[in-house]
Amino acid sequence: MNQNLTYQVALTKIPMVGLWTARLLIKTCGSAEAVFSESKKTLAKIPRISPAIVNNILAADPEALSAPDLEFLHEHKIKPLFFTDPAYPSRLKPFSDSPMILYYKGKANLNADRIVSIVGTRTPTEKGKMICEEIVEGLLKYNVLVISGLAYGIDITAHQKCLSLQIPTIGVLGHGMNQIYPAAHKPIAARMLEQGGILTQFGPDKGPEREHFPMRNAVVAGMSDAVIVVETARKGGSMITAELANDYHRDVFAVPGRLNDPFSKGCNHLIKSHKAQLLESAEDIAYVMRWTKQEAAKQKQKALFPQLNENEKNILNLIRETHQINIDQLAYQAKLNSSEMATLILKLEFKGLIKTLPGKRFVLVQ
Repeated sequence: MNQNLTYQVALTKIPMVGLWTARLLIKTCGSAEAVFSESKKTLAKIPRISPAIVNNILAADPEALSAPDLEFLHEHKIKPLFFTDPAYPSRLKPFSDSPMILYYKGKANLNADRIVSIVGTRTPTEKGKMICEEIVEGLLKYNVLVISGLAYGIDITAHQKCLSLQIPTIGVLGHGMNQIYPAAHKPIAARMLEQGGILTQFGPDKGPEREHFPMRNAVVAGMSDAVIVVETARKGGSMITAELANDYHRDVFAVPGRLNDPFSKGCNHLIKSHKAQLLESAEDIAYVMRWTKQEAAKQKQKALFPQLNENEKNILNLIRETHQINIDQLAYQAKLNSSEMATLILKLEFKGLIKTLPGKRFVLVQ
């Protein structure tokens, strides 16, 4: 493990330092290591870095803070992914509430071309489990990575069906990797390491605390291109994931159910309130996501790229990295004003390289 990792892990343990603050500190100082070597005077001059944060950094012992975690990671062959790591999920990077660091063990690419999350109730009906399995089977031909939370019910149904079909699948945990919760899913998690992996934002010493699971749900929503809700009550973790997915401008799909069926109230509400599209099969997802045209679109993009100027290429690269991005985020990252951005977007749409989604979001034409 590189030396800078000591400081990266230590930075995650500094009180009051979240992802936004860490980004600002690293951008100003140059690296996580440099943050800890800066003087109090220099740190105090950084905009929006409070005296309390400065004091917390100066009082920290990076090696003491990170040593227990690094020892555990090395022993169990777990890969830490700081947000500056190229392997860190690019879909998460635009969001200020994304984890500063992730811990990953497995073989799947966290930046796969197509990523779908499947969520639902922990107590599904037999019909719900059957529908979940049919959706997973329908996704097989689209070469997707399937994400879920390794929980009882729909989560584990999706993971198990993926394993049976050799579809890569990632379990996002609400605790550290010193355990698997629920314990009954430990054998399944072990199988997933060979065909996908397990991922968490929590250090090895963190247990499955109640407040961790909404944070886990945010990663499930943010990492994906689309979130599928199979069965859910009106309230619960699946509804939180769907709401977060909408906030992150992800496509949400919900399987409808009978009126007054408690297992379908959440899905029906999402569809009725236009927060999810009605889902009957995997083909609905492919149609909305335009997956069937991927190869032709790639050839078209390749042919047109020589005709693009640097700003246009930069915009396309930013959209590709984030998969979906709204106009404000795009303008900020491209360092362009609103007039320049509007002109570029119009040109790229005319060339058939991007399309506009509701909420002034943009995706590459596939």
